[in-house]
Amino acid sequence: MGNTYGLERLGLVNPGTVYRNLPVARLVEIALARGEGILAPNGALSVNTGKYTGRSPNDRFIVDTPTVHDSISWGTVNQPVSETTFECLYSRLTAYLQGRDLFVFDGFVGADPAYRMPIRIVNQYAWQNLFVHQLFIRPTAAELAGHEPQFTVICAPGFKANPELDGTRSEAFIVLNFDRRLVIIGGTSYAGEMKKSIFTVMNYLLPDQGVCPMHCSANMGPAGDTALFFGLSGTGKTTLSADPERYLIGDDEHGWSDKGIFNFEGGCYAKCIKLSAEHEPQIWNAIRFGSVLENVVVDPHCRIIDYDSDALTENTRAAYPVDFIPNAVIPGVGGHPRTVVFLTADAFGVMPPIAKLTREQAMYHFLSGYTSKLAGTERGITEPQATFSTCFGAPFLPRSPMVYAGLLGERIARHNASVYLVNTGWTGGPYGTGRRMSLPYTRAMVRAALNGELDEVEFTSDPVFGFLVPKACPGIPAEILNPRNTWGEPEKYDAMARKLAGLFRENFAKFKDVPASILEAGPVSK
Repeated sequence: MGNTYGLERLGLVNPGTVYRNLPVARLVEIALARGEGILAPNGALSVNTGKYTGRSPNDRFIVDTPTVHDSISWGTVNQPVSETTFECLYSRLTAYLQGRDLFVFDGFVGADPAYRMPIRIVNQYAWQNLFVHQLFIRPTAAELAGHEPQFTVICAPGFKANPELDGTRSEAFIVLNFDRRLVIIGGTSYAGEMKKSIFTVMNYLLPDQGVCPMHCSANMGPAGDTALFFGLSGTGKTTLSADPERYLIGDDEHGWSDKGIFNFEGGCYAKCIKLSAEHEPQIWNAIRFGSVLENVVVDPHCRIIDYDSDALTENTRAAYPVDFIPNAVIPGVGGHPRTVVFLTADAFGVMPPIAKLTREQAMYHFLSGYTSKLAGTERGITEPQATFSTCFGAPFLPRSPMVYAGLLGERIARHNASVYLVNTGWTGGPYGTGRRMSLPYTRAMVRAALNGELDEVEFTSDPVFGFLVPKACPGIPAEILNPRNTWGEPEKYDAMARKLAGLFRENFAKFKDVPASILEAGPVSK
Protein backbone atom coordinates (compact mmCIF):
# COMPACT_ATOMS: atom_id res chain seq x y z
CA MET A 1 0.00 0.00 0.00
CA GLY A 2 2.93 2.34 0.46
CA ASN A 3 3.37 5.10 2.98
CA THR A 4 0.17 6.30 4.65
CA TYR A 5 1.95 9.19 6.44
CA GLY A 6 0.29 8.43 9.76
CA LEU A 7 -3.30 8.54 8.45
CA GLU A 8 -4.15 5.52 10.59
CA ARG A 9 -4.09 7.88 13.58
CA LEU A 10 -7.14 9.53 11.98
CA GLY A 11 -8.94 6.22 11.57
CA LEU A 12 -8.05 6.04 7.87
CA VAL A 13 -6.64 2.53 8.20
CA ASN A 14 -7.13 1.03 4.73
CA PRO A 15 -6.79 3.78 2.11
CA GLY A 16 -5.75 3.19 -1.47
CA THR A 17 -2.74 5.11 -2.72
CA VAL A 18 -1.87 8.13 -0.56
CA TYR A 19 -0.34 11.07 -2.44
CA ARG A 20 1.35 13.68 -0.25
CA ASN A 21 2.25 17.20 -1.41
CA LEU A 22 2.33 16.35 -5.09
CA PRO A 23 3.71 18.96 -7.52
CA VAL A 24 1.13 21.17 -9.21
CA ALA A 25 1.63 19.61 -12.63
CA ARG A 26 1.05 16.11 -11.25
CA LEU A 27 -2.15 17.16 -9.45
CA VAL A 28 -3.45 18.75 -12.65
CA GLU A 29 -2.55 15.63 -14.61
CA ILE A 30 -4.41 13.35 -12.18
CA ALA A 31 -7.45 15.62 -11.99
CA LEU A 32 -7.72 15.69 -15.79
CA ALA A 33 -7.23 11.93 -16.08
CA ARG A 34 -10.03 11.35 -13.55
CA GLY A 35 -12.41 13.72 -15.31
CA GLU A 36 -12.54 16.14 -12.39
CA GLY A 37 -12.17 19.19 -14.66
CA ILE A 38 -10.94 20.51 -17.97
CA LEU A 39 -7.99 22.68 -18.89
CA ALA A 40 -9.08 26.21 -19.75
CA PRO A 41 -7.28 28.07 -22.58
CA ASN A 42 -5.32 30.15 -20.05
CA GLY A 43 -4.01 26.93 -18.47
CA ALA A 44 -6.20 27.00 -15.36
CA LEU A 45 -7.99 23.86 -14.21
CA SER A 46 -11.72 24.52 -14.63
CA VAL A 47 -14.08 22.57 -12.33
CA ASN A 48 -17.80 22.42 -11.64
CA THR A 49 -18.79 21.94 -7.99
CA GLY A 50 -22.27 20.70 -8.81
CA LYS A 51 -25.22 21.36 -6.51
CA TYR A 52 -23.24 23.44 -4.02
CA THR A 53 -21.72 26.53 -5.63
CA GLY A 54 -21.16 28.40 -2.39
CA ARG A 55 -20.83 27.83 1.33
CA SER A 56 -23.62 25.99 3.11
CA PRO A 57 -23.92 27.81 6.46
CA ASN A 58 -26.96 25.83 7.63
CA ASP A 59 -24.87 22.64 7.39
CA ARG A 60 -21.99 23.85 9.55
CA PHE A 61 -21.66 22.64 13.16
CA ILE A 62 -19.27 22.86 16.10
CA VAL A 63 -18.90 19.93 18.49
CA ASP A 64 -20.11 21.07 21.90
CA THR A 65 -17.64 19.86 24.52
CA PRO A 66 -16.98 21.06 28.08
CA THR A 67 -13.65 22.52 26.89
CA VAL A 68 -15.21 24.94 24.41
CA HIS A 69 -18.79 25.30 25.60
CA ASP A 70 -18.37 28.61 27.42
CA SER A 71 -16.15 30.14 24.70
CA ILE A 72 -18.50 29.69 21.72
CA SER A 73 -21.23 32.15 20.78
CA TRP A 74 -23.89 29.51 20.11
CA GLY A 75 -26.80 30.23 17.81
CA THR A 76 -27.81 30.00 14.17
CA VAL A 77 -24.22 30.61 13.02
CA ASN A 78 -22.44 28.34 15.51
CA GLN A 79 -24.77 25.37 15.73
CA PRO A 80 -23.88 22.75 18.36
CA VAL A 81 -23.62 19.03 17.77
CA SER A 82 -22.87 16.39 20.39
CA GLU A 83 -19.67 14.39 20.66
CA THR A 84 -21.65 11.20 20.13
CA THR A 85 -23.18 12.53 16.91
CA PHE A 86 -19.75 13.58 15.68
CA GLU A 87 -18.16 10.20 16.40
CA CYS A 88 -20.92 8.31 14.58
CA LEU A 89 -20.64 10.55 11.51
CA TYR A 90 -16.86 10.41 11.61
CA SER A 91 -16.89 6.62 11.80
CA ARG A 92 -19.09 6.39 8.72
CA LEU A 93 -16.89 8.89 6.86
CA THR A 94 -13.68 6.96 7.53
CA ALA A 95 -15.39 3.72 6.49
CA TYR A 96 -16.38 5.36 3.21
CA LEU A 97 -12.76 6.35 2.53
CA GLN A 98 -11.40 2.83 2.95
CA GLY A 99 -9.77 1.64 -0.26
CA ARG A 100 -9.96 5.07 -1.88
CA ASP A 101 -6.98 7.07 -3.08
CA LEU A 102 -6.31 10.10 -0.90
CA PHE A 103 -4.46 13.35 -1.53
CA VAL A 104 -2.69 14.94 1.43
CA PHE A 105 -1.46 18.51 1.72
CA ASP A 106 0.80 19.29 4.66
CA GLY A 107 1.48 22.99 5.05
CA PHE A 108 0.82 26.01 7.22
CA VAL A 109 -1.65 28.75 8.03
CA GLY A 110 -0.13 32.03 9.25
CA ALA A 111 2.75 33.88 7.56
CA ASP A 112 4.22 35.08 10.88
CA PRO A 113 6.31 32.22 12.34
CA ALA A 114 5.29 33.27 15.85
CA TYR A 115 1.65 32.37 15.10
CA ARG A 116 2.06 29.85 12.27
CA MET A 117 0.11 26.61 12.66
CA PRO A 118 0.97 23.39 10.81
CA ILE A 119 -2.14 21.96 9.12
CA ARG A 120 -2.99 18.82 7.19
CA ILE A 121 -5.76 18.57 4.60
CA VAL A 122 -6.87 15.17 3.31
CA ASN A 123 -8.82 15.19 0.06
CA GLN A 124 -10.83 12.73 -1.97
CA TYR A 125 -10.34 14.77 -5.16
CA ALA A 126 -7.07 15.81 -6.77
CA TRP A 127 -8.47 19.18 -7.84
CA GLN A 128 -9.40 20.08 -4.27
CA ASN A 129 -5.90 19.16 -3.15
CA LEU A 130 -4.56 21.51 -5.83
CA PHE A 131 -6.87 24.18 -4.42
CA VAL A 132 -5.51 23.90 -0.87
CA HIS A 133 -1.94 23.58 -2.21
CA GLN A 134 -2.38 27.01 -3.78
CA LEU A 135 -4.46 28.63 -1.02
CA PHE A 136 -2.38 27.77 2.03
CA ILE A 137 1.31 28.28 2.82
CA ARG A 138 3.44 25.67 1.10
CA PRO A 139 6.31 24.12 3.10
CA THR A 140 9.94 23.91 2.08
CA ALA A 141 11.45 20.42 1.77
CA ALA A 142 12.99 20.78 5.22
CA GLU A 143 9.70 21.97 6.75
CA LEU A 144 7.82 19.10 5.12
CA ALA A 145 10.26 16.55 6.54
CA GLY A 146 9.52 17.68 10.10
CA HIS A 147 5.86 18.58 9.62
CA GLU A 148 3.50 17.62 12.47
CA PRO A 149 -0.06 18.88 11.86
CA GLN A 150 -1.83 20.66 14.71
CA PHE A 151 -5.18 20.75 12.90
CA THR A 152 -6.54 18.43 10.20
CA VAL A 153 -9.31 18.78 7.63
CA ILE A 154 -10.78 15.69 5.95
CA CYS A 155 -12.84 16.56 2.87
CA ALA A 156 -14.79 13.83 1.08
CA PRO A 157 -17.49 15.34 -1.15
CA GLY A 158 -18.58 11.91 -2.35
CA PHE A 159 -19.73 10.91 1.13
CA LYS A 160 -23.24 12.15 1.78
CA ALA A 161 -24.70 12.29 5.24
CA ASN A 162 -28.04 10.75 6.16
CA PRO A 163 -29.81 13.46 8.18
CA GLU A 164 -31.96 11.00 10.14
CA LEU A 165 -28.95 8.86 11.01
CA ASP A 166 -26.24 11.51 11.31
CA GLY A 167 -28.10 14.42 12.91
CA THR A 168 -27.35 16.78 10.02
CA ARG A 169 -29.72 19.05 8.12
CA SER A 170 -28.89 17.64 4.69
CA GLU A 171 -26.41 15.40 2.90
CA ALA A 172 -23.80 18.16 3.29
CA PHE A 173 -21.91 18.76 6.53
CA ILE A 174 -19.02 20.82 7.86
CA VAL A 175 -18.22 19.86 11.45
CA LEU A 176 -15.47 21.44 13.56
CA ASN A 177 -14.16 19.57 16.58
CA PHE A 178 -11.77 21.77 18.56
CA ASP A 179 -11.00 19.05 21.11
CA ARG A 180 -9.98 16.60 18.39
CA ARG A 181 -8.41 19.45 16.34
CA LEU A 182 -10.27 18.10 13.36
CA VAL A 183 -12.69 19.31 10.69
CA ILE A 184 -14.75 16.90 8.59
CA ILE A 185 -16.50 17.95 5.38
CA GLY A 186 -18.75 15.88 3.12
CA GLY A 187 -21.61 16.08 0.65
CA THR A 188 -20.40 19.34 -0.91
CA SER A 189 -17.65 19.94 -3.48
CA TYR A 190 -17.39 23.69 -2.89
CA ALA A 191 -13.71 24.17 -2.03
CA GLY A 192 -14.29 27.35 -0.07
CA GLU A 193 -15.59 25.25 2.83
CA MET A 194 -12.02 24.06 3.54
CA LYS A 195 -10.58 27.55 3.40
CA LYS A 196 -13.23 29.05 5.68
CA SER A 197 -13.07 26.15 8.15
CA ILE A 198 -9.40 26.87 8.78
CA PHE A 199 -10.24 30.58 9.04
CA THR A 200 -12.83 29.74 11.71
CA VAL A 201 -10.19 27.74 13.57
CA MET A 202 -7.84 30.74 13.57
CA ASN A 203 -10.67 33.01 14.69
CA TYR A 204 -11.13 30.75 17.70
CA LEU A 205 -7.48 30.22 18.63
CA LEU A 206 -5.81 33.60 18.04
CA PRO A 207 -7.72 35.87 20.45
CA ASP A 208 -6.26 33.83 23.32
CA GLN A 209 -2.82 34.72 21.93
CA GLY A 210 -3.60 38.44 21.85
CA VAL A 211 -4.02 38.53 18.07
CA CYS A 212 -6.97 40.15 16.29
CA PRO A 213 -8.10 37.83 13.45
CA MET A 214 -9.76 39.70 10.59
CA HIS A 215 -11.75 39.00 7.44
CA CYS A 216 -9.94 41.56 5.33
CA SER A 217 -7.40 42.07 2.58
CA ALA A 218 -4.16 43.98 3.12
CA ASN A 219 -1.59 45.77 1.01
CA MET A 220 1.45 47.97 1.46
CA GLY A 221 2.59 51.21 -0.16
CA PRO A 222 6.07 51.89 -1.55
CA ALA A 223 6.99 53.60 1.73
CA GLY A 224 5.95 50.56 3.75
CA ASP A 225 2.58 51.93 4.93
CA THR A 226 0.01 49.15 5.43
CA ALA A 227 -3.72 49.33 4.72
CA LEU A 228 -6.60 46.97 5.52
CA PHE A 229 -9.76 46.43 3.45
CA PHE A 230 -12.78 44.91 5.21
CA GLY A 231 -15.84 43.90 3.23
CA LEU A 232 -18.29 41.13 2.43
CA SER A 233 -18.31 39.19 -0.83
CA GLY A 234 -18.81 41.41 -3.87
CA THR A 235 -17.77 44.68 -2.23
CA GLY A 236 -14.34 44.87 -3.93
CA LYS A 237 -12.03 43.61 -1.18
CA THR A 238 -9.86 41.55 -3.54
CA THR A 239 -10.11 44.01 -6.44
CA LEU A 240 -9.06 47.10 -4.49
CA SER A 241 -6.24 45.39 -2.61
CA ALA A 242 -4.73 44.10 -5.89
CA ASP A 243 -3.45 47.58 -6.77
CA PRO A 244 -0.56 47.82 -9.27
CA GLU A 245 0.76 50.84 -7.35
CA ARG A 246 0.97 48.93 -4.04
CA TYR A 247 2.19 45.56 -2.79
CA LEU A 248 -0.30 42.82 -1.95
CA ILE A 249 0.04 41.16 1.46
CA GLY A 250 -3.12 39.05 1.11
CA ASP A 251 -6.65 39.18 -0.20
CA ASP A 252 -8.88 37.76 2.53
CA GLU A 253 -7.68 36.68 5.99
CA HIS A 254 -5.18 38.37 8.32
CA GLY A 255 -4.10 38.71 11.92
CA TRP A 256 -3.09 41.92 13.71
CA SER A 257 -0.53 41.17 16.40
CA ASP A 258 1.67 43.39 18.53
CA LYS A 259 4.20 43.30 15.68
CA GLY A 260 1.83 44.17 12.82
CA ILE A 261 -0.18 42.42 10.11
CA PHE A 262 0.28 38.88 8.80
CA ASN A 263 -1.57 36.92 6.13
CA PHE A 264 -3.11 33.60 7.12
CA GLU A 265 -2.87 32.18 3.63
CA GLY A 266 -0.49 31.67 0.73
CA GLY A 267 -3.04 32.24 -2.02
CA CYS A 268 -6.04 34.23 -3.23
CA TYR A 269 -9.65 33.23 -3.86
CA ALA A 270 -11.00 35.91 -6.15
CA LYS A 271 -14.58 36.31 -7.23
CA CYS A 272 -14.39 36.56 -11.00
CA ILE A 273 -17.89 37.22 -12.31
CA LYS A 274 -17.49 39.82 -15.08
CA LEU A 275 -13.71 39.74 -14.70
CA SER A 276 -11.90 41.80 -17.34
CA ALA A 277 -8.28 42.46 -18.20
CA GLU A 278 -9.05 46.18 -18.37
CA HIS A 279 -10.44 46.67 -14.87
CA GLU A 280 -8.62 43.92 -12.93
CA PRO A 281 -5.40 43.18 -14.84
CA GLN A 282 -3.53 41.63 -11.93
CA ILE A 283 -6.25 39.08 -11.19
CA TRP A 284 -6.75 38.42 -14.92
CA ASN A 285 -3.06 37.66 -15.40
CA ALA A 286 -2.87 35.54 -12.24
CA ILE A 287 -5.30 32.99 -13.66
CA ARG A 288 -2.95 30.64 -15.46
CA PHE A 289 -1.55 27.12 -15.16
CA GLY A 290 -1.79 26.02 -11.55
CA SER A 291 -4.88 28.13 -10.86
CA VAL A 292 -8.31 26.65 -10.24
CA LEU A 293 -11.46 28.09 -11.81
CA GLU A 294 -14.63 27.19 -9.89
CA ASN A 295 -17.96 27.19 -11.75
CA VAL A 296 -16.73 29.52 -14.48
CA VAL A 297 -18.41 28.69 -17.80
CA VAL A 298 -15.90 27.26 -20.26
CA ASP A 299 -17.21 25.99 -23.59
CA PRO A 300 -16.09 22.33 -23.73
CA HIS A 301 -15.77 22.40 -27.52
CA CYS A 302 -14.06 25.70 -28.35
CA ARG A 303 -12.76 26.16 -24.75
CA ILE A 304 -13.67 29.84 -24.58
CA ILE A 305 -13.98 31.25 -21.03
CA ASP A 306 -17.11 33.31 -20.39
CA TYR A 307 -16.43 35.33 -17.26
CA ASP A 308 -19.68 37.24 -17.76
CA SER A 309 -21.87 34.14 -17.51
CA ASP A 310 -23.68 33.30 -14.28
CA ALA A 311 -25.25 30.18 -15.81
CA LEU A 312 -23.77 28.01 -13.02
CA THR A 313 -23.64 30.64 -10.28
CA GLU A 314 -22.96 34.32 -9.74
CA ASN A 315 -20.33 33.17 -7.23
CA THR A 316 -17.68 32.18 -9.79
CA ARG A 317 -14.18 31.93 -8.30
CA ALA A 318 -10.51 31.70 -9.15
CA ALA A 319 -7.89 30.29 -6.77
CA TYR A 320 -4.20 31.01 -7.29
CA PRO A 321 -1.01 31.48 -5.23
CA VAL A 322 -0.44 35.00 -3.97
CA ASP A 323 2.90 35.10 -5.78
CA PHE A 324 1.00 34.95 -9.08
CA ILE A 325 0.37 38.63 -8.33
CA PRO A 326 3.57 40.38 -9.50
CA ASN A 327 3.91 42.76 -6.54
CA ALA A 328 3.00 40.34 -3.76
CA VAL A 329 4.73 40.61 -0.38
CA ILE A 330 6.47 37.31 0.43
CA PRO A 331 6.20 36.35 3.24
CA GLY A 332 2.86 38.06 3.79
CA VAL A 333 3.67 40.32 6.72
CA GLY A 334 3.47 44.09 7.17
CA GLY A 335 3.61 46.80 9.79
CA HIS A 336 0.77 48.31 11.78
CA PRO A 337 -1.91 49.74 9.45
CA ARG A 338 -2.06 53.48 8.96
CA THR A 339 -5.43 53.23 7.16
CA VAL A 340 -8.42 50.92 7.56
CA VAL A 341 -11.13 50.81 4.87
CA PHE A 342 -14.64 49.39 5.37
CA LEU A 343 -16.22 48.48 2.02
CA THR A 344 -19.94 48.32 1.33
CA ALA A 345 -21.84 47.75 -1.91
CA ASP A 346 -24.86 49.88 -1.00
CA ALA A 347 -27.68 49.13 -3.44
CA PHE A 348 -29.91 51.77 -1.81
CA GLY A 349 -27.73 54.56 -3.24
CA VAL A 350 -27.47 56.25 0.17
CA MET A 351 -23.88 55.81 1.29
CA PRO A 352 -21.30 58.33 0.04
CA PRO A 353 -18.46 57.07 -2.16
CA ILE A 354 -16.08 57.76 0.72
CA ALA A 355 -16.49 59.02 4.30
CA LYS A 356 -14.22 59.31 7.32
CA LEU A 357 -15.23 57.62 10.58
CA THR A 358 -14.48 58.43 14.17
CA ARG A 359 -13.23 55.52 16.28
CA GLU A 360 -16.69 55.10 17.79
CA GLN A 361 -18.31 55.15 14.34
CA ALA A 362 -15.70 52.64 13.18
CA MET A 363 -16.76 50.24 15.94
CA TYR A 364 -20.45 50.78 15.09
CA HIS A 365 -19.92 50.00 11.41
CA PHE A 366 -17.56 47.11 12.16
CA LEU A 367 -20.17 45.48 14.37
CA SER A 368 -22.84 46.23 11.73
CA GLY A 369 -20.91 44.84 8.75
CA TYR A 370 -23.32 46.33 6.20
CA THR A 371 -23.73 45.64 2.50
CA SER A 372 -26.83 44.83 0.44
CA LYS A 373 -28.30 42.11 -1.72
CA LEU A 374 -29.59 43.05 -5.15
CA ALA A 375 -33.02 42.52 -6.63
CA GLY A 376 -32.98 39.38 -8.73
CA THR A 377 -29.95 37.73 -7.11
CA GLU A 378 -32.14 35.43 -5.02
CA ARG A 379 -35.66 34.12 -5.47
CA GLY A 380 -38.20 36.50 -3.99
CA ILE A 381 -35.93 39.53 -3.78
CA THR A 382 -37.62 42.31 -5.78
CA GLU A 383 -35.83 45.32 -4.29
CA PRO A 384 -32.48 45.92 -2.55
CA GLN A 385 -32.17 44.26 0.83
CA ALA A 386 -29.81 45.31 3.61
CA THR A 387 -27.40 42.60 4.72
CA PHE A 388 -25.53 42.82 8.02
CA SER A 389 -22.68 40.45 8.79
CA THR A 390 -21.07 41.22 12.14
CA CYS A 391 -17.40 42.18 11.91
CA PHE A 392 -17.68 41.67 8.13
CA GLY A 393 -17.43 37.92 8.71
CA ALA A 394 -20.15 36.59 11.03
CA PRO A 395 -20.21 33.04 9.54
CA PHE A 396 -16.59 32.51 10.59
CA LEU A 397 -16.63 33.92 14.14
CA PRO A 398 -17.00 31.25 16.83
CA ARG A 399 -16.61 33.72 19.72
CA SER A 400 -18.73 36.71 20.74
CA PRO A 401 -18.56 39.62 18.25
CA MET A 402 -17.46 41.89 21.10
CA VAL A 403 -14.21 39.88 21.38
CA TYR A 404 -13.22 40.81 17.82
CA ALA A 405 -14.56 44.37 18.02
CA GLY A 406 -12.62 44.95 21.23
CA LEU A 407 -9.37 43.68 19.71
CA LEU A 408 -9.74 45.78 16.57
CA GLY A 409 -10.83 48.93 18.39
CA GLU A 410 -7.90 48.73 20.77
CA ARG A 411 -5.44 48.44 17.88
CA ILE A 412 -7.00 51.26 15.88
CA ALA A 413 -6.70 53.52 18.93
CA ARG A 414 -3.19 52.39 19.89
CA HIS A 415 -1.76 52.89 16.39
CA ASN A 416 -3.87 55.96 15.51
CA ALA A 417 -5.19 54.41 12.28
CA SER A 418 -7.58 56.42 10.10
CA VAL A 419 -10.81 54.62 9.20
CA TYR A 420 -12.83 55.24 6.04
CA LEU A 421 -16.14 53.89 4.78
CA VAL A 422 -16.13 53.35 1.00
CA ASN A 423 -19.25 52.61 -1.04
CA THR A 424 -18.59 50.48 -4.13
CA GLY A 425 -22.33 50.16 -4.78
CA TRP A 426 -24.81 52.60 -6.30
CA THR A 427 -25.10 56.37 -6.67
CA GLY A 428 -27.75 58.62 -8.21
CA GLY A 429 -30.51 56.34 -6.97
CA PRO A 430 -30.98 52.76 -5.82
CA TYR A 431 -30.20 49.67 -7.88
CA GLY A 432 -32.37 49.76 -11.01
CA THR A 433 -32.44 53.56 -11.07
CA GLY A 434 -28.96 54.74 -10.19
CA ARG A 435 -25.62 53.58 -11.54
CA ARG A 436 -22.74 51.57 -10.10
CA MET A 437 -19.82 53.52 -8.67
CA SER A 438 -17.03 53.95 -11.19
CA LEU A 439 -14.14 51.62 -10.29
CA PRO A 440 -11.51 54.15 -11.45
CA TYR A 441 -13.13 56.79 -9.22
CA THR A 442 -13.21 54.37 -6.28
CA ARG A 443 -9.56 53.51 -6.80
CA ALA A 444 -8.68 57.22 -6.91
CA MET A 445 -10.55 57.95 -3.67
CA VAL A 446 -8.99 54.99 -1.89
CA ARG A 447 -5.52 56.04 -3.03
CA ALA A 448 -6.18 59.57 -1.81
CA ALA A 449 -7.10 58.19 1.60
CA LEU A 450 -4.07 55.91 1.74
CA ASN A 451 -1.69 58.66 0.60
CA GLY A 452 -2.95 61.11 3.21
CA GLU A 453 -4.42 63.47 0.62
CA LEU A 454 -7.72 63.62 2.50
CA ASP A 455 -6.11 64.64 5.77
CA GLU A 456 -6.28 68.34 5.01
CA VAL A 457 -9.52 68.62 2.99
CA GLU A 458 -12.73 70.12 4.36
CA PHE A 459 -15.44 67.69 5.48
CA THR A 460 -19.16 68.00 6.11
CA SER A 461 -21.10 65.85 8.58
CA ASP A 462 -23.81 63.61 7.13
CA PRO A 463 -27.09 64.66 8.81
CA VAL A 464 -28.36 61.08 9.23
CA PHE A 465 -25.29 58.87 9.65
CA GLY A 466 -22.96 61.43 11.17
CA PHE A 467 -19.80 60.41 9.33
CA LEU A 468 -17.60 63.02 7.63
CA VAL A 469 -17.94 63.39 3.86
CA PRO A 470 -15.11 65.19 2.03
CA LYS A 471 -16.04 68.24 -0.01
CA ALA A 472 -13.18 67.59 -2.41
CA CYS A 473 -10.95 64.72 -3.46
CA PRO A 474 -8.09 64.88 -5.99
CA GLY A 475 -9.20 63.77 -9.45
CA ILE A 476 -12.86 63.30 -8.47
CA PRO A 477 -15.78 65.53 -9.51
CA ALA A 478 -16.96 67.26 -6.34
CA GLU A 479 -20.65 66.73 -7.18
CA ILE A 480 -20.45 62.93 -6.74
CA LEU A 481 -19.00 63.06 -3.21
CA ASN A 482 -22.34 63.98 -1.61
CA PRO A 483 -24.79 61.23 -2.64
CA ARG A 484 -27.84 63.44 -2.13
CA ASN A 485 -26.62 65.71 -4.92
CA THR A 486 -26.55 62.79 -7.38
CA TRP A 487 -30.26 61.98 -7.02
CA GLY A 488 -32.68 63.67 -9.42
CA GLU A 489 -35.18 64.10 -6.57
CA PRO A 490 -33.31 64.83 -3.32
CA GLU A 491 -36.41 64.27 -1.19
CA LYS A 492 -36.45 60.64 -2.37
CA TYR A 493 -32.86 60.33 -1.24
CA ASP A 494 -33.85 61.65 2.19
CA ALA A 495 -36.60 59.05 2.49
CA MET A 496 -34.26 56.25 1.44
CA ALA A 497 -31.58 57.43 3.89
CA ARG A 498 -34.13 57.36 6.75
CA LYS A 499 -35.20 53.85 5.68
CA LEU A 500 -31.63 52.54 5.64
CA ALA A 501 -30.86 54.23 8.97
CA GLY A 502 -33.83 52.41 10.48
CA LEU A 503 -32.50 49.09 9.21
CA PHE A 504 -29.14 49.84 10.85
CA ARG A 505 -30.79 50.60 14.18
CA GLU A 506 -33.01 47.52 13.97
CA ASN A 507 -29.97 45.30 13.33
CA PHE A 508 -27.87 46.90 16.07
CA ALA A 509 -30.54 46.28 18.70
CA LYS A 510 -29.28 42.68 19.01
CA PHE A 511 -26.03 43.84 20.60
CA LYS A 512 -26.17 43.98 24.38
CA ASP A 513 -23.80 45.76 26.76
CA VAL A 514 -22.36 47.94 23.99
CA PRO A 515 -20.76 51.14 25.33
CA ALA A 516 -22.98 54.20 25.01
CA SER A 517 -20.33 55.99 22.93
CA ILE A 518 -20.65 53.31 20.23
CA LEU A 519 -24.46 53.28 20.33
CA GLU A 520 -24.49 57.05 19.92
CA ALA A 521 -22.19 56.78 16.88
CA GLY A 522 -24.97 55.17 14.81
CA PRO A 523 -27.49 56.96 12.56
CA VAL A 524 -29.96 59.33 14.15
CA SER A 525 -33.70 58.61 14.20
CA LYS A 526 -35.47 61.44 12.44
